[in-house]
Amino acid sequence: MPKTMFKLDLSKPMEEQAHPGHNRWHPDIPAAFSVDPGTAFRMDCKEWTDGQIQNNDDASDIRDVNLERVHVLSGPVYVNGAEPGDLLVVDILDVGAHQEYEWGFNGIFAKENGGSFLVDHYPEAQKSIWDFEGIYTTSRHVPGVKFAGIIHPGLIGVAPSMELLQEWNRREAELKETDPDRTPPLANLPTPESAVLGTLKGAEFDRVAREGARTVPPRENGGNCDIKNLSKGSRIFFPVFVEGAKLSVGDLHFSQGDGEITFCGGIEMSGWIDLKVDVIKGGMNKYMIKNNPMFKPGPVDPVYSDFLVFEGVSVDEHNGQQYYLDANAAFKNACLNAIEYLKTQGYTGEQAYMLLSSAPVEGHVAGIVDIPNACCTIGIPTQIFDKDITPKK
Repeated sequence: MPKTMFKLDLSKPMEEQAHPGHNRWHPDIPAAFSVDPGTAFRMDCKEWTDGQIQNNDDASDIRDVNLERVHVLSGPVYVNGAEPGDLLVVDILDVGAHQEYEWGFNGIFAKENGGSFLVDHYPEAQKSIWDFEGIYTTSRHVPGVKFAGIIHPGLIGVAPSMELLQEWNRREAELKETDPDRTPPLANLPTPESAVLGTLKGAEFDRVAREGARTVPPRENGGNCDIKNLSKGSRIFFPVFVEGAKLSVGDLHFSQGDGEITFCGGIEMSGWIDLKVDVIKGGMNKYMIKNNPMFKPGPVDPVYSDFLVFEGVSVDEHNGQQYYLDANAAFKNACLNAIEYLKTQGYTGEQAYMLLSSAPVEGHVAGIVDIPNACCTIGIPTQIFDKDITPKK
């Protein structure tokens, strides 16, 4: 077993740890430890809200969650010899749950506090708790389903350069300014509130807290990509922007549907992850991997072969307005069609919505060339239900 290089007490908030992690992106956040290329190591990870969500039937913690705190990440890891222009190669060797934390949660965020993909249809907070038994999970809040999970980090990335950080903040501020009072907001800009920045203190903490980018979206450094197949056996190639690369990881999911549509999505969990790192010198130019990571999925995947697949096209679901090849609208309609069908099988809309975000649901862009309608699909594995859900005479 690889040596644990980042150990956490999961009962304590991140800033009270022996070596705190962080919840902002900034090149000046100090590394938690360093490793040589070729080294394998283990890191503990807290669930993304840093312990704000409890294993109970009350959704008020989802409703009132402090989103300025997310995501709490483990790291950064300084990789000796990694320089800007290199590629950092990261192998996910294994990932799992701690024995005393074999449960996770999914939730729909309230419109006033984060919202979700289908926020106009489901504006109220809701929560589902999922219990783990080996590779399988069930929920008392979404009865009649059982499925195999594929545990993966929703968030893994490297530190940005100062120039790249400034570009993120510029373009996201420009976007938010187009509709500054929108609920939920168009972007989450830097804020010092609830910042956790490793071992930084004093004036340096204050400066980095003002400048650091939120970890909410995916960006050029990887980050919160929420790719459900990025699990054990996967290899990731990250562009390196700073000396040492400064790799960080967190936001573990037991399982997730493509799109992670509830935003408090997948089945969020605490746990551990085993990684191995290496460096390809000059790899960014050699392989033209400059703006976003590339990854090779591992061979581990829940094996489901029978799906009900729902289509959606790029028409506004409220007023029927025609959009031009809008994949976002098409995927939204596919999800809404799936939820309406699941309601005929005895589920509430909220239960169906959380199931689409939690189960190994397959989402695809089926067609994006036939004007004016893009077509997206979402496929639900039928074997996860304890009854036959296909239409009958």
